[in-house]
Amino acid sequence: MQSGWISQLNRIYHQNNNVSMRKQLFAGSLLLASLLGRSQSRSLSGFNEADGRQQVQLETTFDGYLKAANVDSGIRIMSSRPHHVGSPGDKAVVDYIYNQFKSWGYDVQTETFYVLFPTPKERLLEMTGPVPFKASLTEPPLKEDRTSGQTSEQLPTYNCWSPDGDVTAELVFVNYGIPEDYDRLERMGISVKGKIVIAKYGHSWRGIKPKVAQEHGAVGCLIYSDPRDDGFFAGEVYPKGAFKGEYGVQRGSVMDMPIYPGDPLTPGVGATKDAKRLDRKDAATLLKIPVLPISYHDAEPLLRALDGPVAPEEWRGALPMTYHVGPGKTRVHLKLAFNWDMKPVTDVIAKIPGSVWPDEWVIRGNHHDGWVNGAGDPISGQSAMLEEARAISELRKTGWKPKRTIIYCAWDGEEPGLIGSTEWVETHAAELQQKAVVYINSDGNGRGFLGVEGSHGLEPFMNEVARDVLDPETHISIADRHHARELVSAAEGGRLKKELFQKKTITLGALGSGSDYSPFLQHLGIPCFNLGFGGEDPGGEYHSIYDSYDDYRRFKDPSFQYGVTLAETAGRTTLRMADAGLLPFDFRALYKTINGYATDLMAQLDQIRETTALTNQLLKEHDYSYATDTARHLLPPVAKDEIPFLDFAPLQNALIQLEHATNHLADTLAKAKLSDAQMVTVNEALYRAEQQLLSDNGLPRRPWYRHSIYAPGFYTGYGVKTLPGIREAIEQRNFAEAQQQIGIDAAVLKKFAAYLSAIFFKE
Repeated sequence: MQSGWISQLNRIYHQNNNVSMRKQLFAGSLLLASLLGRSQSRSLSGFNEADGRQQVQLETTFDGYLKAANVDSGIRIMSSRPHHVGSPGDKAVVDYIYNQFKSWGYDVQTETFYVLFPTPKERLLEMTGPVPFKASLTEPPLKEDRTSGQTSEQLPTYNCWSPDGDVTAELVFVNYGIPEDYDRLERMGISVKGKIVIAKYGHSWRGIKPKVAQEHGAVGCLIYSDPRDDGFFAGEVYPKGAFKGEYGVQRGSVMDMPIYPGDPLTPGVGATKDAKRLDRKDAATLLKIPVLPISYHDAEPLLRALDGPVAPEEWRGALPMTYHVGPGKTRVHLKLAFNWDMKPVTDVIAKIPGSVWPDEWVIRGNHHDGWVNGAGDPISGQSAMLEEARAISELRKTGWKPKRTIIYCAWDGEEPGLIGSTEWVETHAAELQQKAVVYINSDGNGRGFLGVEGSHGLEPFMNEVARDVLDPETHISIADRHHARELVSAAEGGRLKKELFQKKTITLGALGSGSDYSPFLQHLGIPCFNLGFGGEDPGGEYHSIYDSYDDYRRFKDPSFQYGVTLAETAGRTTLRMADAGLLPFDFRALYKTINGYATDLMAQLDQIRETTALTNQLLKEHDYSYATDTARHLLPPVAKDEIPFLDFAPLQNALIQLEHATNHLADTLAKAKLSDAQMVTVNEALYRAEQQLLSDNGLPRRPWYRHSIYAPGFYTGYGVKTLPGIREAIEQRNFAEAQQQIGIDAAVLKKFAAYLSAIFFKE
């Protein structure tokens, strides 16, 4: 499982067909970014001048220990066989990671949880009319891919957490299966009630598609990868190229993780052997309709048989046929049954004790479980993390000791729903909120550009890290290459602006979901980063049997140098957070970010208000009753209630207080001469500050998510919603709730401002 920035990077890089122009733009952007970057200061936040020089030398030594050959070896070994939750391959990977950490001198242990994990025992998809067809539901082995033939150990193609089901119904094509697609169907006079829907992968997390279908009364859901998005339309398919072939299928979880991640039977508590468990029928994150992923080979006959209106132009894919919406004579029979077993998930936890502040923890993690062999997702990230940990063990041999405790975590059960990390966080919640300084996450890794999301109080710090790591292809900093990508993207989108050329910093993305940072940040309020590289590797192997070592070394990172670059980036982040005297938080960056979210939210509301008024006026002045069924999709939306006034003054006033508090704290920290005892007190106050952004009752209808600034969207899954309580209430036109959430968020920000103002007055 990976966050949305990977697909975004790929889309940005491949969206422009004018390759020559893109190369010229990129080359010019590299030069400009490099020139801009050279003027930046090399000071290190949290270190005085002398300590900063020592830290730079330490990092240079650290870099020298990193070997691409070791990243290569780790990927080859750990992806040599399928290793999904509870499998023999999973245990072999756990043993390998444990033994590696042990050999490097870490204090290492495993921690096992016992969780529900369904696997298929029956899968049937057939078309009963207008012509018979039975889907193969298989991915054939390829001679060019040595591990693709390990059929006895592979999980079949399926969506984890689909319920058992046996349904026969008419088929309806719903585009990407997101809420606006159903609005379009409604305008076309088409209902999916009692129907099976077929949706394309993309434009949202896969679990949203059956969720929305279920809400609209569908009785089943199929999901396929259209070749326009990932297949022959985009480029050569595997094994000749990297894009998805006609038989490739994306497995994956459809747990309703926007409600809560982790084991569905133990929400909020660790899934230990004696934990109290829900009955499966009472688990809020489990869907009620069967869902199955299929290849575009199996999807084509179903789509070709559809009649009804021709699909809107933007819905059409790249299969050689006319896309229709249905319904009609096309009837589909979907039958699924699963083994609903309890399985162990085993996390590997390795520690180096801090020499000065052992009760302050810097936590670094990457998951180890895959849907099949998982060379790209997650083993490329796991192998880079192991090489990073090995290099740190080499530093210890020189006499260096980290001032804070460093904890490396190899998570199990991430793919079915962030299970290993969530259960560990829920089990150790109180201690983590007391001791965890930061959690640094990575997942699958590729070739290209830095992708970085995280807590915005650490944005200036991350800019310093990115400034000091070189990109192996261009030999400029990864920060400069990140900036060059922004310039190219802006130029291709026609929005190149002067301020973008002048910009010298990376803006951290906001964290939604899709990887193991979620329980740390959104449940406990622990500052987080999510790091990785990508954008030059298409990703057609994702969650298929072809996510293999052979695919990875050909198309993802052939030299394994970006594994080293990830280790350099995450390693610097870990080392600096472990050794900084005064922790490098700068909450002025967080204030600016939240203020930007609020400004954007108010502008969005104004736009919705204007659009609603114009639409209602248009409907009042014109008669559309003459429209035929085939043209009904051209009609404007149905009339909606006018939007009432919302009072944002409490939020705006709270932001003013926060601005004053963050400026005062930054000024005070810059001048402070702290004793050792004061340093401990101030640092603890700084790293626990993000916990003040948690709301007592969590988000509406999903109280597990407590962070008032960041959350995965209720209808986006991986995609983030900022100021989510307010924003989603507005999007769902629940304006009474929106006003209530404005008050709640204002109170949280006032509490946060007061906390920051009092840091130097704490006992």
